[in-house]
Amino acid sequence: MSVTVKNVRRLAAHILNVGETRIWIDPQQIDRVEAAITREDVKRLIKDDVIRKIPPATPSRGRLRKKRVQRKKGRKRGPGRRKGPRIEEKELWIARIRSQRRYLKTIKEKMLIDASTYRRIRQLIKGGMFRSVSHLRSYLLDSGLLRTNVN
Repeated sequence: MSVTVKNVRRLAAHILNVGETRIWIDPQQIDRVEAAITREDVKRLIKDDVIRKIPPATPSRGRLRKKRVQRKKGRKRGPGRRKGPRIEEKELWIARIRSQRRYLKTIKEKMLIDASTYRRIRQLIKGGMFRSVSHLRSYLLDSGLLRTNVN
């Protein structure tokens, strides 16, 4: 490839706003390309379809398809592949809150606390005040909110 063709390729790439590797020059009309000197000459060659822009090469999706099939079959899902914590914090939170709410509901049904106390304690649970059910139980006993004798 001569210096003039390289220069034309560079100019065409700049005009078409692509990289030099995406410029196609018609090999039958190489003499016309070598004769081009100015930008206007290059623009005329582009208009005459002697110089064209090659469409961008898209990456093959074959590897992605293979990965998808393996995931579907249950491969590459083991503990060694996983990133982040072993147990998500949110899942721990949900389990803790649900157990506390369950406990609070049972003591309300057994009439060990009244409705206003139930609402207040439920809000405290929602606020994350208690670490566990035993912590909730000790709080109720210490604060004297739990009735012990029921008739």
